[in-house]
This record gives sequence, C-alpha cells and structure tokens, in this order.
Amino acid sequence: MTARCIMIQGTGSSVGKSRLVTGLCRVFKQDGFKVAPFKSQNMALNSFITRDGLEMGRAQATQAEACGMEPTVLMNPVLLKPHSDKNSQVIVNGKPFGSLSAMDYHEYKLKLINLVKDSYDKLARNNDIIVIEGAGSPAEINLRERDIVNMGMAELVDAPVVLVGDIDRGGVFASLAGTLLLLNDDEKSRIKAVIINKFRGDLKLLEPGLEMLEDIIKRPVLGVVPYTDIYIDEEDSPQTERERLFQKYKIDTEHIDEEGKLVVKVLSLPRITNFTDFVPLGEFSGIKLSYVSRENIGYADLVIIPGSENPKESMEFIRSRGWDNEIQALSEKGAVILGIGSSYPLLGKTLSYSSNNETKETIKGLDLLNIHVTLRQLDSARVSGVVSGGLPGLADVLCGAEVEGYRIYSGDVMLHGEEDKFIKIHDNSDNAFDGIISRTGQVMGTFIHGIFENADFSVRFVNYLRNSKDDENANIINTKHFDFKKFKEAEYDRWADVVRENLDIKRVYEIMGIVV
Repeated sequence: MTARCIMIQGTGSSVGKSRLVTGLCRVFKQDGFKVAPFKSQNMALNSFITRDGLEMGRAQATQAEACGMEPTVLMNPVLLKPHSDKNSQVIVNGKPFGSLSAMDYHEYKLKLINLVKDSYDKLARNNDIIVIEGAGSPAEINLRERDIVNMGMAELVDAPVVLVGDIDRGGVFASLAGTLLLLNDDEKSRIKAVIINKFRGDLKLLEPGLEMLEDIIKRPVLGVVPYTDIYIDEEDSPQTERERLFQKYKIDTEHIDEEGKLVVKVLSLPRITNFTDFVPLGEFSGIKLSYVSRENIGYADLVIIPGSENPKESMEFIRSRGWDNEIQALSEKGAVILGIGSSYPLLGKTLSYSSNNETKETIKGLDLLNIHVTLRQLDSARVSGVVSGGLPGLADVLCGAEVEGYRIYSGDVMLHGEEDKFIKIHDNSDNAFDGIISRTGQVMGTFIHGIFENADFSVRFVNYLRNSKDDENANIINTKHFDFKKFKEAEYDRWADVVRENLDIKRVYEIMGIVV
C-alpha cells in the first residue's frame, strides 16, 4: 500500500492549519479510508507522550485521534520546544536530542531529511491517505534553502498543496496572493487550490472577492470555512482556548464570582506547556475557568499553576505580576492551589535545576509546601496510579481515585514538614509516589499531565472544590458525569460536518487523484 497525500500549508502561523488537517482526517475516516496525519517538524510547547513513552506534538496526536489511530512519533519525527527566545530543545524520534540555537538548528536540520522521509514512508506503507501539515508559511524566503517542513517536504514526497489563509485577522486576499508571488515556479505548481478560514459574516458579501481572487491567482477557492467554537486541542498558545471559553460562557469573566459558580483561574505563563490539561474542568457544569495573563488573579476557588518550559522564568513572571502575594492570600482564605508538571516544584521553598547530576541553580519558590525539589527531565513516560488514602481535611474525597497521564519532568523531592504523598504510582516499587499535598489538604502538586482526563478523578475533584468552597465535608455529590474522551469524539464529528459542508470535498479527492 502506498498512500495518496495532500498537504495543508498556510499563509502564516495560527491560520488554522492544524484544525483543518484534523477535520480532513475525520472526513476521510468517515468515508472509509485508513488515514494518518504527518508533520515533519513541529514547534510547540504543548506536547503529548505516546504509549511507548515518546514525545510528539499534541496537534498530531489530536489528528491521530480524529483518524481513530493510536498516536505515534512517526507522525511528528521532529519537535522543537522553545525554552528561551533564542534556544529550543530538539526532540528527535520522540527523545531529547539537545538544546540548539536557531542558527545551529538551521545548519543541522538537513541531517534530518532521511529521518523525516523514513517516518513518512512507514506511514505511507500502511495507510490509504496521509494528510501533511506545513508550518508557518512557505513564503519564508530566508529559510527556503534548508526547508524540511513546507515546500521542501512537499517536494520530498511529491505532495499536492492546498494553501490556507485566515480572514479573521484581515488581509486574507493579499496574504494568499502574496504568498504565491514569493514562491518559485516549481513551488507555485504544487499549490492546487486555496481555502479561506475563520470567516464570520454574510458569505454573499465575500463572493465577489472570491471571484476576483481566483482570477488573480489562477487557482480555485475550495471553500470558506466559518469560525466556530468547536473544541479541538490547541498546540501553540491558550489564546484560542480563552476565546472559546469566553464564547461558551457568554459572560464577562471579571464578574463570574457573582454567579455563585466555582471560579478556576489558570496562570498564563510565558512558556506555558500542556494547557490542554485543564479543558475537562472547564466543561463541568457550575465551573467558570479562565486564564489570567496581565491582570490580577482576583477571586478564585482554585488557582492552577500550569507547567512551563522555563520554571525560573515562570517564577520571575509570577513575582513581577504580584501573583505570589495574591496566591498566598487566596491560600490563607481557603482557596485550592494546584501546581502541575514543571511548575509543581514552585509550590515548595526552593527548586534546583539538575543536569548530569550537577546542580546548576537554585531559586526560591512560593513557600506553600515545606519541600525542596531538584527538577530533572528524564525519559518521558505514561504512568497510572491511585490517589493515596487518608488524605487530610476535605481532600479525603479524592482518595482511591484512579489516574492515568504522562510525565515529562520529574524530580527528587525532599520533605521537611508533614505534607502527605499524593498519588501512589502503579509499578514494582513499594515507594513509587508522585506529588505532595499539604496538611490543610488545599495545596497540592503533581508531575502528571492529563490528570483531569480521568473522569472519576475529575468528578471527585470538582466535589472537593465544592466542599472547600462551602467548608463542609460532604460525601461525593451527584455531579453530572463528564467523559472527556466522548466529548472529543463528538467534537471531531461536529468539526468534520463543518469542513464537509463548507469545502468542495470532491475536488479535494481529485487533487489527491482519488476517485470517489
């Protein structure tokens, strides 16, 4: 079997390439094809850990779910995770390769071509269709010579290309025509059609422009895809998720405490990672979840400190905003404080970075837990466990909940107080625990990402928040069961319906050389 393929490129970043690939993957699956996504090189902090403990871009994992497939690093062989403005951690075949500057990586990446081609070929041998995603824009003429993700990738596998422009940001006609203008003749010949994405308004007002655009670029417009609030995991930043939540709640987030709901605030840190961890919480009835960036935290029943690629930078950012004082005050008033991933150690007194068993630097934490953590990035892994018994205070409602997720960071935790261990990990060790919870039961941290995708844990956690808010030790309250996996499956189908309704799918198949 040698798969047919189509490549989705964009006029720039965040034009909706990942979402459109996800939608096309679902459409092709619904039509009976065995389909897989592929992105040779991804730059994102929101990663995913496969069943075999390998790290890849979350967008490709999401696309794999839409295909009904288990995610594999073959779908994203190279992942770049920026930990400063000039350097990125390079993940190759799911494992950390090293930290490289932008210039060093630009020089190095040609050595990855064979790896990229081999990954693609393995997918192509076992699928009917491969939907390839580009990165940024193919018109970055300064990067053309060593490109392995846009036109360089299209040439490598002889892929036809569809170009996507975002009308919501304005200038979509100029972006599409200008991108084509900057391509050489061979590259132009690969672009078979264009798509206009994120449209809001009356399509009749747009139609004259579509006709003029087709006349200028000599290529058809496959369709105009409307802006929707359908949930699809985001990979680059929480901004789209913020907008989705705002549309979902239809209220001003500054006044959500007046609704008598559980108020959850997520700190939007500079290099936030895995912010999709918290999506399931925002879908529970009675919870209003929002992201805090430059403003004060204000009132909150739960403050979440999400993982980041640079914990020191995160701590400096928290202090510069005065959030450290707000968190301390909220904690004293009974709010729950949760740290996840690389930000869990920020809850302690001090945090040390460790490399090759040599301590590099120690920073002061928030001093909410009497612990010191030496942070390490080991081999990523999926883990499962159960919340420990005998947790203090109102947190006892969490005891016995099964959890499954993944760890990217881990660390050596030195306890100096009477804190309790949070989660017993299922492995062969009698002492395998993850996370710490305070003696008040209201400050907790864990290295495990994806913890709220566990339905039983999430239900118990929401009831724990309600009990904390009302200061009562009630039994498990009858919370409506929310299954995040079923929710995502339904959203994939909804998104596929939108894509199918607004794109010329028959012509998409023709571009791939498939007769339907």
